[in-house]
Amino acid sequence: MAAELVKRGQNVIIATGTASGKSLAYLVPAVTEIFSGGTVLYLTPTKALAADQLRALRTLRLTQVRAATYDGDTPPEERRWVRQNANYVLTNPDMLHRSILPRHSSWSSFWRRLRLVVVDECHGYRGVFGSHVAQILRRLRRVAARYGSSPVFLLASATASDPAAAGVRLTGLEMAEVTTDASPRGSTTFALWEPPLTDLRGESGAPVRRTATAEAADLLADLVIEDVRTLAFVRSRRAAEAVALTARRTLEEVEALLDEEPVPYEEYAEGGPEEVSGPDDGGALRDAFGGVPGETLDGNGGRGRSPAKAAETGEPAEIDAGGRTDRGGGRLSDRVAAYRAGYLSDDRRVLEKALRSGELTGLATTNALELGVDVSGLDAVLIAGWPGTRASLWQQAGRAGRAGQDALAVLIARDDPLDTYIVHHPEAVFGRPVEAIVLDPDNPYVLAPHLCAAAAEIPLTEGDVEIFGPAARGVLDDLVSQGLLRRRPTGWFWTSRDRAADLADIRGSGGAPVQVVEASTGRLLGTVDEPSAHTMVHHGAVYLHQSETFVVDVLDLDAGVALVTAAEPDYATFARDVTDIRVMESLRSRPFGPGTIHFGSVEVTRQVVSYLKRRAQTGEVLGEEPLDLPPRTLCTRAVWWTLPTPALAELIEPGHPADLGGAAHAAEHASIGLLPLFATCDRWDIGGVSTELHPDTGLLTVFVYDGHDGGAGFAERGYARASDWLTATREAIASCECERGCPSCIQSPKCGNGNEPLDKAGAIRLLDILLRT
Repeated sequence: MAAELVKRGQNVIIATGTASGKSLAYLVPAVTEIFSGGTVLYLTPTKALAADQLRALRTLRLTQVRAATYDGDTPPEERRWVRQNANYVLTNPDMLHRSILPRHSSWSSFWRRLRLVVVDECHGYRGVFGSHVAQILRRLRRVAARYGSSPVFLLASATASDPAAAGVRLTGLEMAEVTTDASPRGSTTFALWEPPLTDLRGESGAPVRRTATAEAADLLADLVIEDVRTLAFVRSRRAAEAVALTARRTLEEVEALLDEEPVPYEEYAEGGPEEVSGPDDGGALRDAFGGVPGETLDGNGGRGRSPAKAAETGEPAEIDAGGRTDRGGGRLSDRVAAYRAGYLSDDRRVLEKALRSGELTGLATTNALELGVDVSGLDAVLIAGWPGTRASLWQQAGRAGRAGQDALAVLIARDDPLDTYIVHHPEAVFGRPVEAIVLDPDNPYVLAPHLCAAAAEIPLTEGDVEIFGPAARGVLDDLVSQGLLRRRPTGWFWTSRDRAADLADIRGSGGAPVQVVEASTGRLLGTVDEPSAHTMVHHGAVYLHQSETFVVDVLDLDAGVALVTAAEPDYATFARDVTDIRVMESLRSRPFGPGTIHFGSVEVTRQVVSYLKRRAQTGEVLGEEPLDLPPRTLCTRAVWWTLPTPALAELIEPGHPADLGGAAHAAEHASIGLLPLFATCDRWDIGGVSTELHPDTGLLTVFVYDGHDGGAGFAERGYARASDWLTATREAIASCECERGCPSCIQSPKCGNGNEPLDKAGAIRLLDILLRT
């Protein structure tokens, strides 16, 4: 159907599940256009997926298809050949923005014959990054028109809410949608896994759960032993390295146990129920992991005592030894690795090949492998922490069980309000539609640099303004007043000798990347974007790279370098910041219970002030160290609610007085944690401030703001869904089993005030007042 729509010249978005045949749906029209003398441009968010698609194309052995990747991994000597000869170019938005569009004249032959633009995995283009990509696609349309071509756009997405509208926002073009998925699919057993509480105590005596990464590492080790090919998705580069390192160490200890006391191999059966909740449901998880009646399951899904638990405690392991006769041979610990952005391209290709061949059985990865890289043959997926959206959850879970196989997916809850809410309210995930793709192409902080880049490519005319949206004219006027563009009778011109494309950092990070260098050898280990450097490679931070552990000695922001030394600390580090906020303008407001809810512009000043040391396996707080880093200021959008003093009277009445500041602070933390369920964002994409009396409102106020200049649409989504969002926030706090507050409900890992003051009971009462109708 999609191919037929493209043949008729209609733009189309395909929004179906993983392994539903989307690749074939765009390959057919792409090859057809090439056979008729046209060219095709394929865009993907990651270099890994482009390399994988190139491999798939070459297996077709179609001599007329001259396919090539054009990205940061393409050697300089190959780039000229690609520009002059390739008719199927696979690239990413970064390369399109920085190289292909600014040097469009070098691609003149390609542009003249451009018939089809494929935008793959377009559900990943959301928030600030998606807004940048939307403007890059508008620049692409304009350049193609300069050479006389008007290509059809074919977008491929995971299942999304209202995909046609998302396609219009992304491309600026009318879009047909194809959402019917008739592909064969095996069953997926889905477990919601809440790590147990430990005997340890965190800040203010709060109970501490075992970390999601520790649980993921143990489960990964167990599954590798059982020869179950598994991806473990984690939230950060550091976590990917930590999970792989811990699983490898566990497997080394298990091998030592097995060498001492061999146990017989026992083949396990497949099958099980569709949904499973919680580690206490032993029978169901026994089915999910392939046990047989009469066996018991421990907290890690293994039979009896799992190998990981046995290695941890030193007790005899009650396990199968099936992993000793693995596909790849060799030692168990060599069958686990980490995969993340920042690795060299050759290293990434080796890991992808090893996973496909079965040489690797377990891989801990960031969402770099969430997209459609072909790693078919996987049996299980572990997801350590809510991945941000339902779309990402199903995309990650769908990486296992391809080609109609049955599969296992396990969502391991982190110790935070959202994950706790989900494992106790599965109805929030299962049977619910996925989210809409949230992006804001009219964000002036996004639009302005792309108008400059467009003017540098080809001077802007009055006829071009409409392509860039309704906000373009006002932004052009601002750029002229700032001296960035010059207005002439024929249009707007870029007159600087600097590269206009350098004005836009499309990944939304801001600033040049910081290089991470081993001090003793000068070896470049990787890079970190400048804002993340404040939290990831500050002085004293623990930095992981390919299962090696380092401690940062010096962070030099001026030089863009972090010097590290190899070490083996038994802790991880977590940066903490403090925030001030100033209301610039309330754009919208409405009554909300006895109070008022607002959406508008704010100025936020944030500063990383310290970092916590937490024991890696248990989460136990070992101490806090101060830091001296410069503050960062951004102008963004926020949603905030206020309550007048009379409405708070019952909270301060004698007998049961609440700490108003602590109650607001607790409600702020929990609401930040729950917003990702209602807006397509991550907890780290947003921030918050609360105060008993804010100087700009004169009232008790709780803010939640977008963590990107100009906003990203997340706070606006919170304003639109305020009742559902804040009701879920209240429920998450009230249903937590702790007495006074813990990381599962009201404590925040990045609170620069040391999670003080917090009043759990007061937060529930405060939200009850706010939610009254």
